[in-house]
Amino acid sequence: MSVRIDITGLRPERITVVPSPLAELGMALHALSEPGHHPGLQGWATGVTARLDSHLADRMCEADFLWRTTFSDLFMPFAGVPGRSTLPGATLADDLDLLDKLSDEQFVDAALEFTCALPYSTGGVSALDDAEVRRRALDLAAARGPQQLRFSERLLADPPRIRDWLRQFARDCDEAFFAEAWSRLRHQLAADARHKTDLLRHKGLAEALAAVSPAVTLDEGAARITVDKLGDGRSATADGGLLLVPTSLGWPHLMVLHRCGWQPVLHYPVGSLELASPPSVEQLTMRMTALSHPVRMRICRNLARSAYTTGELAQVHGMTAPEISRHLSVLKKAQLITTRRRGRYVLHQLDVTVVARLGSDFLEGILR
Repeated sequence: MSVRIDITGLRPERITVVPSPLAELGMALHALSEPGHHPGLQGWATGVTARLDSHLADRMCEADFLWRTTFSDLFMPFAGVPGRSTLPGATLADDLDLLDKLSDEQFVDAALEFTCALPYSTGGVSALDDAEVRRRALDLAAARGPQQLRFSERLLADPPRIRDWLRQFARDCDEAFFAEAWSRLRHQLAADARHKTDLLRHKGLAEALAAVSPAVTLDEGAARITVDKLGDGRSATADGGLLLVPTSLGWPHLMVLHRCGWQPVLHYPVGSLELASPPSVEQLTMRMTALSHPVRMRICRNLARSAYTTGELAQVHGMTAPEISRHLSVLKKAQLITTRRRGRYVLHQLDVTVVARLGSDFLEGILR
């Protein structure tokens, strides 16, 4: 499972690292709605929530499905502008102006992403153009609650009105809390953008992507970027560019905008809280599968306390040495145990550091 970006023919000058105030506002709204995703931001979120005007707090709930699960591509409108080469604005007002460059179909389809599940990577018929798609979108919105249904009905009836609503809502958030946050964050984001740009110029795309995240890799031979995520998706730069957009509020999310027809965007966290490189989805799956077997769990109980030989484990568990060896092989392949030789004996022991990280690794993996 991964998201792949075909970069065939992509010229180096079409790769840009640049912060986006509107994308950062989208991430701020997400962190305020789902503070559990961002334990390092809970103090900030609590402080902002305590100061919020009740009217603005109500409006946050009115369309929170646009940013609660993750956040809508509407917060990166630059990616959808025709020509696939538009950069984010220098200010929030500049970014909001780019919303007006999206067609009504683009705006509605992006706003309905978490409601009617239109085809994302491959495109499809817009709910504005097809009565059946519209009906299905409203049915699914109704299943999510009356608030989402009301918003979707208003969106489909009058897209420009909702576009104006979103612009005004963003301006009000800026006045209430975001301008203060952005004044602090933009310097860190600008510094990170300069660093990644230097890597691009002097060491190439592979080095820059490795600095973005260990989950992002470049296959130069296949002209493909692969982002290790619990999900599948495809995109291509085609005749457009590639944008790398840093966020100070994003960890542990590493998001890929791969909407059909839009410019691909890697939205990545800077100042990550990670203590070590996270395992790949494949490694994480292998570790959890290895620990799901009751015999291996009992073996781990022994190996967490002391180092054992295969023969000692066989005697403790009343099993044959070959049976124990097969279980140890699974644990070793998942990198959950270490082995060392003492004379003619091979001792096995649980890597408690790796096991202790499993919970946070799992959370990072599903939220990435």
